[in-house]
Amino acid sequence: MNNFMISLKRFFTNKNTVTIIGVIIVLGILYWGYSSTINKAVNPVNIPIAANTIDPQTEVTAENIEWIEVPSISANDNVLTNESQIVGKYTDVHATIPKGSMFYADALVEKEELPGSWLTLLESDEIPLYFNVNLESTYANSIQPEDYIDVYMSAEDESGMIMYGKLIENLKITAVKDSAGKDVFKSADTTGEPAYLYFGVTEEFYYVLKKATLLNSIGIQIVVVPHGGAEPITGDIEVSSEYLRDYIDAHTVAIPENEPDVIDDGNAENSDEDNNNTTNNNANNNNTNTNGNE
Repeated sequence: MNNFMISLKRFFTNKNTVTIIGVIIVLGILYWGYSSTINKAVNPVNIPIAANTIDPQTEVTAENIEWIEVPSISANDNVLTNESQIVGKYTDVHATIPKGSMFYADALVEKEELPGSWLTLLESDEIPLYFNVNLESTYANSIQPEDYIDVYMSAEDESGMIMYGKLIENLKITAVKDSAGKDVFKSADTTGEPAYLYFGVTEEFYYVLKKATLLNSIGIQIVVVPHGGAEPITGDIEVSSEYLRDYIDAHTVAIPENEPDVIDDGNAENSDEDNNNTTNNNANNNNTNTNGNE
């Protein structure tokens, strides 16, 4: 027994023996790691693919999906593998998903991220409008989608007195976008600088604001504030909304259909050319300019 233990001790203390055993262990670990990696890469997984071609800005439904089995190595980090990641999303404005294609994360967006999606949030009796704004006039981005705003107006009456008051209240904001049309609060590549407040108004107030575009040359001022906020402008006499609307009606005539929907408070940072370009990019929108606090 003693001879056996002595022989075993000599075996394990022999440098050559230790080297050989070490090499065998290292090779075994490498083989196991390589085999595990290969098996993991070729292990089949089920992934969703497009059952039909899906056009840009289209909602993806369960009917648009079918499943296939592929090696797991085919499903990289950008490939969506769960139906819950796909159904209810929309294809991006520039993304067409061909039949048989995998679904990629950068090709799908939320509905709110689509251009013009704010229009779907309007009530059936509302007409879309937007205000030109900036960081200051939105109170450092404190006005956000689903918030409500009040619209104040001031003007000089026939006696030279400055009258002011609340023109419209409780307008629901449906989107806040930067100068490139990106959602300030949801787009990853937005500048963060608000340029447009989107909302809807009834036909009555649509024409009130549109008529007011004809009065900017006589000193009319339009300012927005969060609903219930402090009055942003003052003057000699405070008047009612009805009085302000009567004043607008008394100083305007029939409006040509091609008259631009712009109210310029005299401090707008956007040029007329910028407004025209924006209008072309938002064909269904109407523009009311209220840059800056008065």
